[in-house]
Amino acid sequence: MEGAAGEPLVQCPVCLRELPGAHINAHLDRCLQAGEGEAARGWPPPCKRTRLAAGPQDSEQAAGGPGEACPAAAPVFSLFHKGAGGGRGARREAAEEPEEGGERAAAGGGGSIGQKLEGKPLADKLRPDSLGDYVGQERVLGAQTLLRSLLEAHEIPSLILWGPPGCGKTTLAHIIANSSKKNGTRFVTLSATSAKTNDVRDVISQAQNEKRLFKRKTILFIDEIHRFNKSQQDTFLPHVECGTVTLIGATTENPSFQVNSALLSRCRVIVLEKLSVEAMEAILMRAVRSLGIQVLGQGEQHNSSASGSNSKSSEFPVYIEEKALSTLAYLCDGDARTGLNGLQLAVQARLAAGITKGCSSDGVLITEEHVKEGLQRSHILYDRAGEEHYNCISALHKSMRGSDENASLYWLARMLEGGEDPLYVARRLVRFASEDIGLADPLALTQAVAAYQGCHFIGMPECEVILAQCVVYFARAPKSIEVYKAYSNVKECLRMHVGPLPPVPLHLRNAPTRLMKNLGYGKGYKYNPMYKEPVEQDYLPEDLKGTNFFKERET
Repeated sequence: MEGAAGEPLVQCPVCLRELPGAHINAHLDRCLQAGEGEAARGWPPPCKRTRLAAGPQDSEQAAGGPGEACPAAAPVFSLFHKGAGGGRGARREAAEEPEEGGERAAAGGGGSIGQKLEGKPLADKLRPDSLGDYVGQERVLGAQTLLRSLLEAHEIPSLILWGPPGCGKTTLAHIIANSSKKNGTRFVTLSATSAKTNDVRDVISQAQNEKRLFKRKTILFIDEIHRFNKSQQDTFLPHVECGTVTLIGATTENPSFQVNSALLSRCRVIVLEKLSVEAMEAILMRAVRSLGIQVLGQGEQHNSSASGSNSKSSEFPVYIEEKALSTLAYLCDGDARTGLNGLQLAVQARLAAGITKGCSSDGVLITEEHVKEGLQRSHILYDRAGEEHYNCISALHKSMRGSDENASLYWLARMLEGGEDPLYVARRLVRFASEDIGLADPLALTQAVAAYQGCHFIGMPECEVILAQCVVYFARAPKSIEVYKAYSNVKECLRMHVGPLPPVPLHLRNAPTRLMKNLGYGKGYKYNPMYKEPVEQDYLPEDLKGTNFFKERET
């Protein structure tokens, strides 16, 4: 665009007004110094209301006339507006919040069930906003617990939230965010899957300015913090130490392995467990009620006149069996996200089928089979590269050692059905054959090596029965750690030896040359096969004569 004199127009970065380039510097100085409600000298103040559509008067003003007004969403830097509200920027943030609340209200407000399920996933729409609505994790967030008292008092320490997927880590951070906004604290969210080190530094720089200029605290939430490498995690150390930011990290991995020990010492680790079946049923029941779906108990029949149906707000009433909710609560394995999204998929599929086939006056019924079909498979939590990998192999090893064949098969199936490499399990079985069975059944090692070769030949899923056979054989086999303990005693003897290790006795040394024979190598050695009687001969160094590594050593 060009002005009346043909001079190009430049847009002010503060109020977004367009004016001749020769006037932009002077205007920018006045615009930055003008407080909210003050008019810059020679220029009208920024607009104070959002205009959804430009009317005739707006068009006239947009042409640069005397009554010129700024565009609809002209921002003003909060740096020049001290106070609890934080200036126009804070009001804009507050104005955006009802939109999020409106989306949440849509999940339980008017409209058909199909409309309520549109947009965001159900798990995000029904995310609770307060601790009162938070379900589960009573051990760490129940009444009279330390963490709950701190959260209610708005004293948020640096936290590492560790737990399996869908246990409520992000939801807890969302509740803290809502509480902190009401208390005047900034809450910034980053995801380690997409954020870079420069993004973290920018947030920390803004937090330093907020703390220095406005005495305003900043809470930084890092989702999947284990995705940051060690050097990226070091970026937080000085700023968490001096209180520039309060760090809240969420991770599904063991922080002992994935988080820097220095950062870990500055944070409180909160262990969240997978949700119980009762907690999952409460979450699913809350979702069903918010959608206006009628729950049918055992033996009840659905019909359009049933109380509580959503016939006014939807095209036809929707019902779900109570048994279907219970089954879903069991199958989702404590993962609320999986449970809610599985419920959403089942409802949407039944609604789509009802619309396609024509719905009767009795409405739509969601049964246990529909819920199972929505999940597609039983939800098995297993991470081949994470802590669950080591937990399960440890459980398998100890179950075989304890001769519990049922538990051994269970943990084997948990690993294989979760996607574990069968060759990894086979390698562990080879070790078990000598470590725990040993000479009590020398054929165990042969079984383990044969199982490894069989798995290598045919792979999954056919090799699963080979591993199952080997696992049951080991669970039933007699156990002996005689060799294992004896070798451990030898290693301990070598570690504890003081001074140089003793030389090999001369009579045990090989003498391939004349010089070595002249030095006494092999002199006096008795070749055992040449003697019918037992040969009296020492094989240990002089210092270790008479040592028996197979005897229990004193501790």
